[in-house]
Amino acid sequence: MTLKLNAAEVTEYLEEVFPQVDGMFGIDRLDEDLLVMRLFNDERHLRPGGTVSGPAMFSLADVAAYVATLARIGKQALTVTTHCSIDFMRKPAAGVDLLAEARVLKLGRTLSVTDVLLFSEGQAKPLAHASLTYSIPPGR
Repeated sequence: MTLKLNAAEVTEYLEEVFPQVDGMFGIDRLDEDLLVMRLFNDERHLRPGGTVSGPAMFSLADVAAYVATLARIGKQALTVTTHCSIDFMRKPAAGVDLLAEARVLKLGRTLSVTDVLLFSEGQAKPLAHASLTYSIPPGR
């Protein structure tokens, strides 16, 4: 799937349409096969016990799927999540960033389906697996 936006362009657009997440995420890799997105781990993402919270992990999966989709369809802010299923499998490592590996499995005219694996940086085993579907507005 050919990309319409590169990492810098999609980052700039994300900051424009979702200023509330400015500085929370970074893109380590974006190409036709894979997006690797980073959640910069800080205290606002922690739950009691000092580990990254489930909502923070969900946010990373959701934003990664959104960015992977936008990179392929262009600037379509009204592309919205219509389905998400997430399995939390392991506790995140303390004090490290989380990484999302997102792969767009199907990109149609109206829907995008993305598979996301979450990892603690430096760990080989995934923390969580998510499957997300996005609705794409007409007229792209």
